[in-house]
Amino acid sequence: MDLDLSMPGLLWGTCPERLEAPAASRGWRRPSYQRQLKATRGALDTWRKRPPDEFCAALAAVRGPLAREGLRGAPLVEALAASVEAARRSLGVDIYDTQLFAALVMLDRRLVEMATGEGKTLAAALVAAVGALAGLRVHVLTANDYLVARDARTLAPFYTALGLEVACVTGGQDEAGRRQAYAASVCYVTARELVFDYLRDGLQRGFVRSDLQRRVKGLCGEHPQSGLIPGLSMAVLDEADSLLVDEAMMPLILSRTVSDSGARAFLWQARRLADALAEGVDFHVDQAGFRVDMTPAGYRHLGELTSGLGGRWRSPRLREAAVTLALLAQHAYRRDVHYVVCEGRVDIIDQTTGRRAPGRIWSRGLHGLIELKEGCRPSPDTETLARITYQRFFPRYLRLCGMSGTLAEAGRELRRVYGLDVVRVPTRLPSARQRLPLRLYVSQDALWQAVIERVAALRAAGRPVLVGTGSVSESEALSRRLAAAGVPHAVLNANFDVDEAEQVARAGSAGQITVTTNMAGRGTDIPLGDGVAAAGGLHVLSCQFNRSRRIDRQLEGRCARQGDPGSVETWLSADMPALAETGWGQVLARGGRRTPDGRLRVPEALLRMMLASSQWATGQADRRIRQALLRSDVEWEQGLAFGGPGE
Repeated sequence: MDLDLSMPGLLWGTCPERLEAPAASRGWRRPSYQRQLKATRGALDTWRKRPPDEFCAALAAVRGPLAREGLRGAPLVEALAASVEAARRSLGVDIYDTQLFAALVMLDRRLVEMATGEGKTLAAALVAAVGALAGLRVHVLTANDYLVARDARTLAPFYTALGLEVACVTGGQDEAGRRQAYAASVCYVTARELVFDYLRDGLQRGFVRSDLQRRVKGLCGEHPQSGLIPGLSMAVLDEADSLLVDEAMMPLILSRTVSDSGARAFLWQARRLADALAEGVDFHVDQAGFRVDMTPAGYRHLGELTSGLGGRWRSPRLREAAVTLALLAQHAYRRDVHYVVCEGRVDIIDQTTGRRAPGRIWSRGLHGLIELKEGCRPSPDTETLARITYQRFFPRYLRLCGMSGTLAEAGRELRRVYGLDVVRVPTRLPSARQRLPLRLYVSQDALWQAVIERVAALRAAGRPVLVGTGSVSESEALSRRLAAAGVPHAVLNANFDVDEAEQVARAGSAGQITVTTNMAGRGTDIPLGDGVAAAGGLHVLSCQFNRSRRIDRQLEGRCARQGDPGSVETWLSADMPALAETGWGQVLARGGRRTPDGRLRVPEALLRMMLASSQWATGQADRRIRQALLRSDVEWEQGLAFGGPGE
């Protein structure tokens, strides 16, 4: 049973979810952001003339009306103008109109699609500052601990100039440090750290489920203990689509270790039984759907193998479920695609970001079975204490807003589930990105050979190249071929992620070749080295077929930022797993004419149509799954709204 861990009071709210847009969002008429932008620029002229002592006094006079009237009207304009001037005085940066426009949209409880390189970090800081000036505690959620610490440290002078405290929460921080950080006006933190602290607070309060229960316990003299997080007032989400869509269903589970030698022995036996079954005779594997279907012969064979075993093996349902899970671990989950083995443990690879997700585990014994498959010591058994998903967590904020470079495709879902509209912000300068024709090769061997020739030629011309691959194994296969061809390069994947930010930052140097997974799609800027712009800028060569067009756009957005030159092209092979699973790869390989270098002559318009239709179908299926999960969670909670704690 999932647990409602909402706290008492306005900031936490009392309804567990918001399945439709709130009344304020339904039928809304777009505010005149341009009028607000003009008013802010006008107020900025006054703030720039104020000396430091007068600046502080004027800012104090703004905070009262802002707290009383909320984030709207003249107090909002004055607070935003003061924040822009504070950024100029403390950081030496000028805020562009596009950043101001984005800040106004987010302060209006909306999501902003803002192209990469357009200054999202500063736009988020403006939003956080105005929210904090209004008396709200603001959480700025960003991608990883490195960015959390970097942004809090870099922006500290800005917040100090406004009389605000800024702090950050990172992994490994002790309880006292976390409590102090959450008490600050603005706290930078990853979503994962925040949610687990929220679950720990709920565990400390004894899993009080509803407002009615809280009142009953209060009448009985029981009062909730003080938690780490004072309340969920306002959140600013960086890379909002990752949290609200891509990772929306991922359960965040607070658990504890338990000793169960019987369960571990059961996994060993399940694996041994799975090894005794024959693929194609006893079972069939659906690689794309992550399914294993036992045949009638397989059921009979399994019954014969377990006839002498007692305990759980006497139950046909339990033994079939356990062995099917062992077959999935053996045949459907692939090393360096779905997980990596690091220091004797199995770490899941986040399929959206390409990064390792240490601490995340597969449930129902699957993780232990994969550890046995890889010869690792199985992790201790755990029991669930509390769990929640991002879909259920983020609507609990009083104010929620965010930004990303890729939101438009998910606009309808974001409006329906979270009540958040998406507004696109134009780029400050016209884009100079050059898009080259799409190519399809008959095999990965032909593809990698063509890639080697391509990057060698671009390197000779002084251009840096970022090659995006679909998995760790593909990135390392290409790396071996580049090394054999004598092409210097760097590799960035879940096995080599220690210096991620530094490697990405160097990817724009003249002649630099970087082979990466989706890890290079978000986060750190890629500045162009000396002479690179004159040579044509960064070239992105995408050799990956993603489930969503949004993820494609994230990688493409690494080049040609802020008006810089750059180019992007996509090269695929018909036999790459992600494309083969759609069925299109085999069709095109059989029907297309081939060039001597292994390239398939397929009309580009037809190829793009096929790929787009596959991504659309996959996106529709993923949305239906997310909707069903959310509906199930809400119905379960409502049906047990006055029940006690449990699993």
